[in-house]
Parts: sequence; C-alpha cells; structure tokens
Amino acid sequence: MIARFALAAALALATPLAAEEVGKVGVDWVGNDIVIEAIADPEVQGVTCHIAYFDRSLIDRVSNGNWFEDPSNASIACRQTGPIVLGDIARGEDGEDVFSERRSIVLKSLRIKRIYDEANRTLIYLAHANELTNGSAKMAISTVPLYQPGE
Repeated sequence: MIARFALAAALALATPLAAEEVGKVGVDWVGNDIVIEAIADPEVQGVTCHIAYFDRSLIDRVSNGNWFEDPSNASIACRQTGPIVLGDIARGEDGEDVFSERRSIVLKSLRIKRIYDEANRTLIYLAHANELTNGSAKMAISTVPLYQPGE
C-alpha cells in the first residue's frame, strides 16, 4: 500500500509542466525564491500568462517542518502576445482549466482557469489554489480584451 502511494506520488511529480521559467528572485538568506513562469494558452493562440509564486527552500522546509507543501499565493498577468485566434474553448460560466501545477504531494495544486466573457468580448484568467481539505480564498485575476481596432 505504501509503495503504491509512493509510486503514484513520484509519477505525479514527474509529469512535465506546460510552463517555462523566465525569472527567479531570491527573497531571503535561507534560499526562498519567487519564481516567474510563462504559460501560453493552449487553446488561444496569441495569449501568454505569466504567474509568480513562492518557492520554499530546503533550509525553510527543514526548519519549519511541512516538507511537502508550498504556499498557495500566486499572481497572474495575461497579455496579447500575437494575433489572437480562439480555438475550441469552453464558453460556459465555469470556464476550463488552462494549467495546473502541484503545490503539495497530494492535497493542493495551483490552477489557472480561463473563462470567456462573451458579452464583453474578454478572456478572464483566474489563478487559484485547489485544496481538498479547506479550499482556498487566495486568488488573482487577469483579463485579455478581444476588441480589435476598427470593429
């Protein structure tokens, strides 16, 4: 049973991410960092989101216990980076997940969800933590207008 759980956890952590690290800022002497990643929306050509989140160091993990979990805080900014071409995106108010990254072995992940506001011709990107135990109220939002000059 324990071996099966360990294997599942190792496979989950080995899953490649659809994000590219573009920056890292050291924030203290124990090696904690703020990581910045670029994420291209896989269904909307011409939109890139940048997320920033806290990455705990080994020294911080040893001194505070809680080895397997990072904070849920994240910041997001999404912009048009080329001609926008909408693919087959969800158009309901629930939107759809664009990106997910584990923030603990089992219980928490950082997610980016895209919601299409058709009335205002705007894409909304919501970064939030998904926690099985207590949920999370920590979130950030960014919007990309689909208005084209001359329309």
